[in-house]
Amino acid sequence: MSNFDHFVGTRPVSEQHAFDAGALSAWLQQHLPGFTGPLTVEMFKGGQSNPTYKLVTPGQSYVMRAKPGPVAKLLPSAHAIEREYAVMRGLAGTDVPVPRMLALCEDESVIGRAFYIMEFMQGRVLWDQSLPGMTPAERAAIYDEMNRVIAALHSVKFAERGLAGYGKPGNYFERQIGRWSKQYQASITQPIPEMDRLMQWLPAHMPASAKDESRVAIVHGDYRLDNLMFHPTEPRVIAVLDWELSTLGHPLADFAYHCMSWHIPAALGRGIAGLDLAALGIPSEQDYIQRYCERTGTADVAALHADWNFYMAYNMFRIAAILQGIAKRVEDGTAASAQAKAAGATARPMAELAWSFAQR
Repeated sequence: MSNFDHFVGTRPVSEQHAFDAGALSAWLQQHLPGFTGPLTVEMFKGGQSNPTYKLVTPGQSYVMRAKPGPVAKLLPSAHAIEREYAVMRGLAGTDVPVPRMLALCEDESVIGRAFYIMEFMQGRVLWDQSLPGMTPAERAAIYDEMNRVIAALHSVKFAERGLAGYGKPGNYFERQIGRWSKQYQASITQPIPEMDRLMQWLPAHMPASAKDESRVAIVHGDYRLDNLMFHPTEPRVIAVLDWELSTLGHPLADFAYHCMSWHIPAALGRGIAGLDLAALGIPSEQDYIQRYCERTGTADVAALHADWNFYMAYNMFRIAAILQGIAKRVEDGTAASAQAKAAGATARPMAELAWSFAQR
């Protein structure tokens, strides 16, 4: 069994994520054209935050994303599935591949939580960033396609897609550092001194590129290999998934987050640090950044390299806050998967890695 088998496929719905399938079926019959039961519900194994279900009927399968519980029990602003629905609907027809959105239900009286329905797509989700079993040319093609799609996302004219109000304008990093500091403080289980230091250091060390208010794009917030679905045989993304952290923001925050893989060893998360990238056919981080800059028309590549440690420290701080949120939900008994416990335990080493970038 690979390290990733526990993420792949579906399992029966766990007790804490169970709901009235009959009530859902009745709602779908009214609101989803072409829906015909009987309905069977399974749960996808991956994903720590918003439970994702496979809805199976004799004629068709669908995917449902739901909040983990009623709004009253959740952290404010977390698990905003209605935003995921809005951004994917807005991106339909652009160079950013997304599944088709079918129905949104914000009425918690139906199954006790908000949810939306989208098309079920058949493809490959690649969990291991070293892409075992592929040739160097195949790996290069997968990485280049990842690069193409994030560059396409950051080039979308979002106002023309009805997404001008999808995020607050201005002070993106300031607001994000504030948001994740608060979220971390709301979910402390064991104090992490590096997080306290980063909460002071980050606002005081923002480079000019981070304060450039002309740089605004739709940012995915969690853009990485395993949030992409590839065509079953081609190195082509057919869907970008898991938009729950997306907003309007600074594209370099999003791109640098994606580039953390080059600095994270496989033992700490899904990273490729320490691997022989050239032998594998995986581009160096510098080449990958260069290609993104070419695709997005970013001219100040040298300045970006100079500011890179800030962007890395910021993103690792942010991911440590998210991991700490998972640790807290494990403690409270609301986390969505057996792997949540392991994820929560990596908050501290991630914060330590973030602080090491701050000191460079």
